[in-house]
Amino acid sequence: MMALLSLAIGSFGIGMTEFVIMGLLPDIAQDLLPEMSVSAPEDAIARTGILVSLYALGVVIGAPTIAGLVARFPRHHVMLGLAIALTVFNALTVVLPTFGLVGVSRLLAGLPHGAYFGIGALVAADVLGPGRRAQGVAFILTGLTIANVVGVPVGTYLGQEWGWRTAFLIVTIVFAIAAISIARFVPPHPGEPGRTLRSELGVFRVGQVWLTLGMGAIGFGGFFAVYSYIAPLVTEVAGSPAWAVPIVLVLVGLGMTAGNLLGGYASDRNLRRTLLLGLGGLAVALAALALVSQNIILLGVFAILVGLVSSVLSPAIQTRLMDVAGDNQSIAAAMNHSALNVGNSLGALLGGAVIALGWGFTAPAWVGAALALGGLVIALIAYRVESIRRVAELA
Repeated sequence: MMALLSLAIGSFGIGMTEFVIMGLLPDIAQDLLPEMSVSAPEDAIARTGILVSLYALGVVIGAPTIAGLVARFPRHHVMLGLAIALTVFNALTVVLPTFGLVGVSRLLAGLPHGAYFGIGALVAADVLGPGRRAQGVAFILTGLTIANVVGVPVGTYLGQEWGWRTAFLIVTIVFAIAAISIARFVPPHPGEPGRTLRSELGVFRVGQVWLTLGMGAIGFGGFFAVYSYIAPLVTEVAGSPAWAVPIVLVLVGLGMTAGNLLGGYASDRNLRRTLLLGLGGLAVALAALALVSQNIILLGVFAILVGLVSSVLSPAIQTRLMDVAGDNQSIAAAMNHSALNVGNSLGALLGGAVIALGWGFTAPAWVGAALALGGLVIALIAYRVESIRRVAELA
């Protein structure tokens, strides 16, 4: 249990570093883009959203390359190395002075993200054994979702009060604790000595892998379209003070924590139903959020629902990838987070684009609903193709 808890501390740090920036976009814009923040505040916030996209780009690049390169090494050594890298790269965000350099640090901080979750999920799945794989994945993801209940709101509040870099200082300390805990408690866990990057990349020849990645990238992008701009949604649309932003983030985090546990349980019982209902439910929840967001109470209620439904998808998509990837487990497990962070980048970019076009701060929620529906269509196609192939094989 201490081994899994050590890995979950790292996932807590990842959840915090990925999401805390979203509640601090106005503060970061005022610090790093001061002139634009005065002359065109909406444009400054949209421009600062690029930092969200750069982190996501780092995940997309790092997940397949790092996971493929380290598949042959002992997994406990790999996890320690990834935790150290996360500590160093987040420390750079704390100290680098300009928007461009902070952008570089966010790209670097994203590189180990997917490999950490992917390889950690394999360790957890092995510990819990057959029939509970999705629950093992959910255990590792629990650190991420708890980060959205505790770490992100606290980091957002401290960042608003003492400067946004304070939040990333806390993140750096969390990763340092994770590295020490992993070194102390994670037992030896062998890798796959025969695996190479080239053999691992064979996963991309599997059509169902691409369709599953599409579910995550497009469908989960719906969540990030609205979550990336949650701060102005609360302050500008609902007309609430800045201190309400951390409260809404807590509500989203509570929904995510419940959704992650529910998703692990439901996916072990009926993975297909969990994916289809999750994507459809996310589209409905995001559309409803757009309609009620002028009322802070209703905004909070539907923020919980959006967090819950979106996090049901995380262990479901991870398990689906492990099912369709064959022997390429390391890279497939990591690629889940590439897909989700393509969604992160896509959602942030499209959400920022509709804001910059002057469509208002509720527009990202409508974009998110459309993306979730797109993910549902991809899921339906994937299962239809699978069904046709199964019939053909039996014929």
